[in-house]
Amino acid sequence: MIDPIARVPLGRTKVRVSRLGFGSTGLGGLFRASSDADAKATIDAAWDAGLRHYDTAPQYGSGLAETRVGAGLRARPRDEFVLSTKIGKLLRAVDRAPEGIFVGAPPFEIAYDYSYDGTLRSLEESLKRIGLDRVDVLLIHDVNRKYHGARVMERLDEALAGACKALGRLRDEGVIGAFGPALNEVDVNIEFVRRAPIDCIMLPARYTLLDQSAGKELLPLCAREKISVMIAAPFDSGILATGAVEGATYNYQPATPEILDRVARIERICREHAVPLAAAALQFPLRHPAVANVVTGMRAPEEVAQNLTLMRTDICDALWIALARERLI
Repeated sequence: MIDPIARVPLGRTKVRVSRLGFGSTGLGGLFRASSDADAKATIDAAWDAGLRHYDTAPQYGSGLAETRVGAGLRARPRDEFVLSTKIGKLLRAVDRAPEGIFVGAPPFEIAYDYSYDGTLRSLEESLKRIGLDRVDVLLIHDVNRKYHGARVMERLDEALAGACKALGRLRDEGVIGAFGPALNEVDVNIEFVRRAPIDCIMLPARYTLLDQSAGKELLPLCAREKISVMIAAPFDSGILATGAVEGATYNYQPATPEILDRVARIERICREHAVPLAAAALQFPLRHPAVANVVTGMRAPEEVAQNLTLMRTDICDALWIALARERLI
């Protein structure tokens, strides 16, 4: 059993995050609309349960998530929670309906900017949306091939020369507590670790029950360098919560037959050990010493309660041994 409200440090910094982090993609309308009332009720439930790490980003609902997270936290004692948001994606107003996966998002488009000045501008705009005078952790968002294709290494160089310099200065001045990248490509994360004085990484979907590609080089490197990893998307966009059911999604797409088969094999072993698949998915990343917490999206009080229960589920070593024996982890 893992205590979801226990707090651990990020790297060598004084920032301490709860083992279960609150992700705000749902509050930004990921796949379906969310209301201000929904957001308030969900954040209230998370706070009352003892969760103290809240993560957001300008991209989530074109600022909706930042606005709603800020509204839910402004009345709370500021030193009692950790707030992380992201830089690199500036929001620019457009005169057309927004496209994408965030339902109900206002009409903005993303302008990528990992420069020094762009980083400071992104922080300033985020603080206005959030309505607080500071954030604790700033993450450099999505320097990856999905958004930048063959130019990804140019963007990495831009971030190293610009964003990392700005964020390092802000950290040294005490404006923020920690910084690092937030992206899902192992090789790019390794470059950040080797070339920048980062404190942490937010890593979506690369150390889960379905994809442990970060485990070979990146996580051991982070452990040696005392860089903490926050694992995002531990349910792999849904399938590790729902199981291998019709319509299950993996990587935000319909799951392939191969993925469905692999999940079904994992489910079978979990049933044999009387452990819910979702509990195994949520707890698995925390078995690695480099991992500080897992961050998962929550859009309703019921999801908060469910995630807390899953985190507190007792899982015996025999389950992990059985999964390893079948070469599933």
